[in-house]
This record gives sequence, structure tokens and C-alpha cells, in this order.
Amino acid sequence: MSDRQQQRLGAESVTLAYEQRVIARDLSVEIPDNSFTVIVGPNACGKSTLLRALSRMLKPAEGRVLLDGQSIHSMPAKKVARTLGLLPQSSIAPDGITVADLVARGRYPHQGLLRQWSPEDERIVQESMESTGVAELADRFVDELSGGQRQRVWIAMALAQQTPLLLLDEPTTYLDIQHQIDVLDLCAELHETQGRTLVAVLHDLNHAARYATHLIAVRGGEIVAEGPPSEVVTAELVERVFGLRCQVIDDPETGTPLVVPAGRQARARRNVPAQEAVAESVLQK
Repeated sequence: MSDRQQQRLGAESVTLAYEQRVIARDLSVEIPDNSFTVIVGPNACGKSTLLRALSRMLKPAEGRVLLDGQSIHSMPAKKVARTLGLLPQSSIAPDGITVADLVARGRYPHQGLLRQWSPEDERIVQESMESTGVAELADRFVDELSGGQRQRVWIAMALAQQTPLLLLDEPTTYLDIQHQIDVLDLCAELHETQGRTLVAVLHDLNHAARYATHLIAVRGGEIVAEGPPSEVVTAELVERVFGLRCQVIDDPETGTPLVVPAGRQARARRNVPAQEAVAESVLQK
């Protein structure tokens, strides 16, 4: 318990559910401070649900999410927003809002009766747009942008919030490969140069292995493994979590684990004994 209290963000024996549908039960997790933590797992395994719980968007049916030692749901929303930023999986911008105005909304948690809009806010908004490559779109309406452009605008808004903790649910969605790498490079830079703690849900296991300092593998609402990618990403784990036969080799660029799926014929050969067993069982009946 003392180790857990040293972490800024974590979940303690939580049950996560949507109405009567339970996604995860008695789940505990700690997000290492100053880490770039990536949550991976197959579709519908509970990884985005876990992120929603950590971000205060979903209240656990049981257990609690802790932020700086307090239950996150007992804290004022604005205080949470000054500490923890979130880029949700699907975001909808108000009609008729420009890129600059949307990014500026990231500064809302820092406003108050005694602190109005300032040159510092303006600078942070501009820097956030520049770092995500949307500065030239500042006067454009968000609803006329492409999906990839909109995604980068939402990331800029999350950056403008300038929180020490930043949670991102599939931040590379809608982006082409170049912009995927740009976004992940930006996340890595935020972690390395600014000391921010990042938590992201990613679908691409090779991207996760390359960029994460801490990896959490989820399947069926349970944490199967967690730790440095070099220790977590093995052929056995990939098959156990994703049901994919593969080899894991060293990435020639970074030395991080690189998942190479088995070829179609190799996977087909492996399925033959199972298919034969099924056929034999049917014949015996």
C-alpha cells in the first residue's frame, strides 16, 4: 500500500461496468510517475474503459481511482483538470468553432475570477498548435477539416491544458503513418523533456513497444502483464493476449521488441491439427 501511495495515479480494486455489463472486476493498476505508459490489448478487452476510469469519465461500480492519494471522484472537477488532461477516443467540436478557439479551451481550467486570459495563455495555445502542426489552420473551422487534421487539433487542445498527467485514447486514430510517428514522437518528447506522465491506449503493438517506457497488456478485463516492453513483449505473450503466432525480434532502428506475425501458410499449418480434431469429433458422433 505504501508503494501505491507514492504514485500519482492508479486504480484500487475497481469493478468497471456500463450499466449491468461488467468489463473488469477487482482490477488494480499503478501508473509509474514520469513514465510513458501504453495500454495494449485486443478489441473490447477493456483498455479504453480502464483509461476512462483513470480519467474520471467513468466511475467504478466498486473500488476507487486515486489521484495524488485522493479518490478522483471526490475532487473538484476543475482541480482534476489542472492535473490531468484527456484526449478521448471520439471528440465532437461545437459547430462553427475555429481551430484556435478550440485549442484555447484547453486553458479553461487555469482561468478564474482572479486570473483571466493572459499573454501566457496566448503563447501556450500558439506553441501547442505549432507542435502539432496545425498553426496554419488556426482560422479554419474545425468541422471542415479532415479526420487527421481534427485529431491533431484535439491533441493541441490537450497540450494547451499543460497538465503533468496526460491521458490519450488511441491518439493516432485517423492519422497516416507519417503523422502517427509525428504524434508519438511528440508524446515521447513531452515525456522526456518536460517530465510529463503519459498514459495512452494504442492498437499498434510495435508502436507501443517502440515508444512506451511501461507497458500494460490487457485481455478480458484483466491485466495479463506489465513492465518494460523489453520484458513484456514476447512471442508467448502476443499469442496469449492477441491469439497471434509470431516472432519477436530486435527493431533494427531502436533495439526495442518488434513483432513479426507468422506467415499465412505457417498459421494455416498450425490450425490443421485443430480442424482435424473437430472433424474427427463430428464423425464419431
